[in-house]
Amino acid sequence: MTEPIRAGFIGLGSQGGPIARRIADAGFPLTLWARRPASLEPFADTAAKVASTPAELAASSDVIGLCVRDDNDIREVTSGEDGVLAGVAPGTVIAVHSTVHPDTVRQLFVAAREMGAVVVDAPVSGGQPAAAAGRLLVMVGGDPGAIERCRPVFETFGDPVVHLGPLGAGQVTKLLNNTLFTAHLAVAASLLQLGADLDVDAARLAQVLGHGSGASFALARVADAGGTLDRIGGHAGPLLAKDVRLTAAVAAAAGIDVSANPVVSAADAALALMNVPR
Repeated sequence: MTEPIRAGFIGLGSQGGPIARRIADAGFPLTLWARRPASLEPFADTAAKVASTPAELAASSDVIGLCVRDDNDIREVTSGEDGVLAGVAPGTVIAVHSTVHPDTVRQLFVAAREMGAVVVDAPVSGGQPAAAAGRLLVMVGGDPGAIERCRPVFETFGDPVVHLGPLGAGQVTKLLNNTLFTAHLAVAASLLQLGADLDVDAARLAQVLGHGSGASFALARVADAGGTLDRIGGHAGPLLAKDVRLTAAVAAAAGIDVSANPVVSAADAALALMNVPR
């Protein structure tokens, strides 16, 4: 009988927590590590084990998911004598679910290769509700064989799970997705303001547009937030600014000038409305 995949997970925030819960509820042997003990409390009723360090988690995992905030966090949990790379075994796959620069994933791949481990990038989109329901979009880049080893774990929280190409392709796709979403926020907020200026109630306008050809995910979020980007900017603005900044940096590294790109310009307009310019 085939041994079950041993999963490890680091990053139990608003999205990572539900992801890890889906893995645990699917019956995979799961090991967790968190900086804050409070992050582990929701798993007290599961069979998940708790590691004292990322290295200890890595030593008991076949597939390790990282869903931390940014590039610096990825480096922090993977490096050093207590980091993931210090304990990882040959053949282990490290899946980066965070939205980071593709080069961060590539650098981790090189370091992991020295230990006989493999890295794939697998950022996700959909937020906490989709994570809890197992409907996250998982955008994967990397070696096909490594991805197939991860797929049973990914499919506990993701639908669809899409392999986009070589390592880094998942991150590029997620950055483009988030840049487009940010641009849509500016368009939606500006349109609702235009409607208000023309004496059309913003809430009712949003209701109508939500059933028409102008509907969008961003429009629904702006409408739920009262028709402006104030509330969205307060909790999501810095992360969206990071992602638009990374998109511009990736494009610049490829020799592409995005200063006049309409989508990036609209995304910048949204960031300005949220007072978090990139």
